[in-house]
Amino acid sequence: MKKHIGFISLDFSLASRLSDVLRTAPHTHAAQELLEGLEELMNGSAESLLLELGTQDCAPTAENTLCCGGLSIDLRLRRVSRDGAEISLTPKEFDILYFLARNRGEVFTKEQIYQAVWESDYLLDDSNIMAFIRKLRKKIEPNPDSPQYILTIWGIGYKFNDKL
Repeated sequence: MKKHIGFISLDFSLASRLSDVLRTAPHTHAAQELLEGLEELMNGSAESLLLELGTQDCAPTAENTLCCGGLSIDLRLRRVSRDGAEISLTPKEFDILYFLARNRGEVFTKEQIYQAVWESDYLLDDSNIMAFIRKLRKKIEPNPDSPQYILTIWGIGYKFNDKL
């Protein structure tokens, strides 16, 4: 999946201050991971730390996993399941699904989906994105003719249902 990654230099005093704040912050999995990452930076066992802002709309049930209704999307394992049953997706189907679910409720044009998911040039044709969405719906939706996860916003594009 195409991502913009920014690099910020962090000095020891700021890392130390952030660590102090995190020790008194609410004990969440994310806070603990960030604290451990900062400590690794300060003791030299890591040279850099990569952060990603998660979404609150799809509840993270575990590290890198989104749960939306009965659908579970695990980024690390690139695994999708609905109501506990694993669903086999192609790499691009997974990337599209994860992109939409991570930005739950936000409407994207076909071109925006294309730009977010394809790293190299690919024939941008509305029918290509529509075909991927149709295939995804057949795999993840209980009733593909009446989708509950990936919704069509007529005249604009698609969004992942934010009401689940």
